[in-house]
Amino acid sequence: MKCFVGLGNPGRSYENTRHNIGFMAIDWFAREWGIPIKQNKCKAMIGEGVVQGTKVWLIKPTTYMNLSGESVRAFLDYYKAELEDVTVLYDDLDTAFGKFRLRYQGSSGGHNGIKSIIQHTGTQTFDRIRIGISRPAPGSDIADYVLSSFTKEEFKQLPDILDRVSEAMLYSISHTFEQTMAKFNG
Repeated sequence: MKCFVGLGNPGRSYENTRHNIGFMAIDWFAREWGIPIKQNKCKAMIGEGVVQGTKVWLIKPTTYMNLSGESVRAFLDYYKAELEDVTVLYDDLDTAFGKFRLRYQGSSGGHNGIKSIIQHTGTQTFDRIRIGISRPAPGSDIADYVLSSFTKEEFKQLPDILDRVSEAMLYSISHTFEQTMAKFNG
């Protein structure tokens, strides 16, 4: 079993914001593999399917970002899943737009969704795909920036970025996370 959790905020007003790129990545993968995300349980919208012979769960918490850990904890408890089977996808200010980085442990780096997951799982060790959104100009408000939409130019680049993230997700299903990191962090 493999579980991918995309972080974002629920609701139309947040749909195309930088903070929701985790949701976008989950939706992209779901379309690619024909996995409908329709189940509403564990404080999340959930899709389940089979990809290359492996059961895959796609999870989009319906809590707001800073409560994402509640959804992850509920999923783990309900499905008796292991955190080792989970990869969290989320926006990262410290990674340049167009890039993504894989990590298997570390602090929240100030990201409230990751902070919540750490709080509700009791560990900083879980697989992550940090999707770069770059930092705003100095003096800009971070909250306003992450909750703003991508620029027109950025929107044009999103399909290529989401394709590459989806490729990393797919690779991680049949390879260890260390192998996936070696292939996609290089």
